[in-house]
Amino acid sequence: MARRWTLIPMAATAAFLLSAAPALACGGLIGPNGAVNLLRTTTFAGYHDGVEHYVTAFEYAGGGGAFGSLTPLPGVPVSVEKGGDWTLQRLLRETDPQPELLFDAARLGAAASAEELMKVRIDALDLTVLRGGAAEVGQWAKDHGFRLPPDAPEVLEFYASRSPIFLAASFDPTAAAERGQNIGDGTPVHITIPTPNPWVPLRILALGKTGGERVEADVYLLTDREPALLPFARGSNGIDLAHSQPATESLLSDLRSDRGMEWVPDGGWLTKIEVDASADQLRYDLAIDASGQGAPSRHQAGLDVIAPAASAGTVDVGRLLTTLTIIAAGTLLLILLVTSRSGGGQTAGLR
Repeated sequence: MARRWTLIPMAATAAFLLSAAPALACGGLIGPNGAVNLLRTTTFAGYHDGVEHYVTAFEYAGGGGAFGSLTPLPGVPVSVEKGGDWTLQRLLRETDPQPELLFDAARLGAAASAEELMKVRIDALDLTVLRGGAAEVGQWAKDHGFRLPPDAPEVLEFYASRSPIFLAASFDPTAAAERGQNIGDGTPVHITIPTPNPWVPLRILALGKTGGERVEADVYLLTDREPALLPFARGSNGIDLAHSQPATESLLSDLRSDRGMEWVPDGGWLTKIEVDASADQLRYDLAIDASGQGAPSRHQAGLDVIAPAASAGTVDVGRLLTTLTIIAAGTLLLILLVTSRSGGGQTAGLR
């Protein structure tokens, strides 16, 4: 039986706002002592024998105090540990060779806090795996001093309706400095998650951003065959297919030699998706068909989310026009039938 596996990334950049002051809707991570600009993210993960392996990291530039992130997960992790030392850098070198949030409690209403399933400390990162709906995860954030942007309830509900599992990461640059980490350094994290189907959360990257603000990320996929994706990466929709080739033996060997990456198989197909979208564009996730059937899930891509019903007093012009058209057509048909019967009766009488 052929081994089936898929590498999919973590969207590990939802901005938490930890400042006690009112937070502005901006695209960077915010800490008590000023903005912490989130740089372009690179993520990598694997799906093999029903288990996903996420490896992700983010870099920071400037700012002080603490900041963090919130990431949707497809299932409950069995382990969260420090990632490899060079996995992400090796992927970049393979495809790009070159020289080296305000929390709206009123909208969510009162809620119990999310359940903490796992807590792990990795270098200057405090990681907590949460289980709960949008309201519960939002309440947990509030209880722990996080301030989410105004769009948080909608975005959290977008994910919680499909998977109630989230990873909260609190990063302390002060602790990082004490450890000798410099600005621009990132902390890799490896998350192992049993799940029947992988998907790539992308919309979370736009949390807290407005209108035309840009979202940039590199997404690496590694599959046993060329994968089927939804939405299609066509560039104009904010995602572009930057690389699609069989994975080289040297890449797979290098990945396998890194810490925690011994599960990497002997062959596969390497795909790189570049995300360069406006916040308005990024209203979807990336679904991958791991079965080889060529049918990625619309549900996992977030494309079948039902729009909220129109509020009372709001006129749906499209439905109104359709209804009027049906009424008019029915009335005309009734008139024709009556006229036809009336004409037939007069003719019979003349005879």
